[in-house]
Amino acid sequence: MTAELIFIFLTAAIINNFVFKYFLGICPFLGVSRRVDMAVGMGFAVTFVMTVAGVLTWIVYDLVLTRIGLEFLQYITFILIIAGAVQLVEMYIRKFFPSLYESFGIFLPMITTNCAILGACLFIQKFEYGFVQTLVFSIGAGLGFALAITIMAGIREELDFADVPKPFRGPGITLLTAAILAMAFSGFLIKR
Repeated sequence: MTAELIFIFLTAAIINNFVFKYFLGICPFLGVSRRVDMAVGMGFAVTFVMTVAGVLTWIVYDLVLTRIGLEFLQYITFILIIAGAVQLVEMYIRKFFPSLYESFGIFLPMITTNCAILGACLFIQKFEYGFVQTLVFSIGAGLGFALAITIMAGIREELDFADVPKPFRGPGITLLTAAILAMAFSGFLIKR
């Protein structure tokens, strides 16, 4: 069981990284990866929301919706749970980290529409994970997002001092960097 949980965690965080393999969560990935401190904050906020949303959607789907035959309401239910979790994070950051809250701007409420979180909730149902597997998968996927956005922010901070050709400055070099990172992470694939 422990080996299976480690495998689920590493697969969600690195091998099947939501940003680099599935291209989910690209908007906050590109929008908030200008500074490492912002990227780390966003990464942990997404990790928290993804974990809470993953666990709550598993509970609601497996223990409520499937038992009363309302599985078709999963999308609406999942979105409502995600929105509620984001509101909790937003209130917490606004109260205890006001400067971080200001620097996030529009990107903090956008976690509600972060397709990586909804994707995680849907993958949990697709893979038919149990409760503990759901918890491990959600944490792994969230930390994988945090890893991806932090790596990108570190590279983008260094690119500010690099001699980038004029046509590639700005979004061009950012997208090329993201593509190279995605290729690098594809090297973690497991061949069976």
